[in-house]
Amino acid sequence: MIDAETRKKMGEAALRLVKEVGYQNVGTVEFLLDSDHKSFYFMEMNTRVQVEHPVTEMITGIDIVKLQLKIAAGEPLSIRQQDVKILGHAMECRINAEDPDNFRPSPGKIEGLHVPGGYGVRFDSFIYDRYTVVPHYDSLLGKLITHEESRELCIRKMKRALSELKVGGIRTNAAFYSKVLENKKFENNQYDTHFLEEFLTKKS
Repeated sequence: MIDAETRKKMGEAALRLVKEVGYQNVGTVEFLLDSDHKSFYFMEMNTRVQVEHPVTEMITGIDIVKLQLKIAAGEPLSIRQQDVKILGHAMECRINAEDPDNFRPSPGKIEGLHVPGGYGVRFDSFIYDRYTVVPHYDSLLGKLITHEESRELCIRKMKRALSELKVGGIRTNAAFYSKVLENKKFENNQYDTHFLEEFLTKKS
């Protein structure tokens, strides 16, 4: 788990980088965290909105896309760094048209759709009942995001949301996420870059 001091240092390093290159837009600076959970190393910067941006929006209450459009229109940034406050915990599951057992694409017509809702639950998507998922593009159907005051409650809310999400006619990877959320290492925030490999090996 990243402590507040390490997270603060990461943020300061990211700010130094974008100031040095004169970057003025939305972007994400990525780091790799060492096993001591304190040492971190620059990996890359993505100069765009990323698919995970709703997580940041949920914990800060800031509409990143709106700010990006305003910057593009020539308007000055309306917030300062000290205005950005992190509140609670958020997580995101990318819902793909995939077989949850082997991750093979699962294109076809959606026959029945139920989207979870409620306070702290968000589903960003373009799909609808009777929509045809074609095999020619990325299999992403939507992003399911939950927000709560703690990681434990956020996981609990995501489990409920995944159980309520119904996409008929095709298969999705929602069931796979449900299994990951039941894993004790994930639940206790004790995982690293080898987690998925180990999880799938034990699963098989």
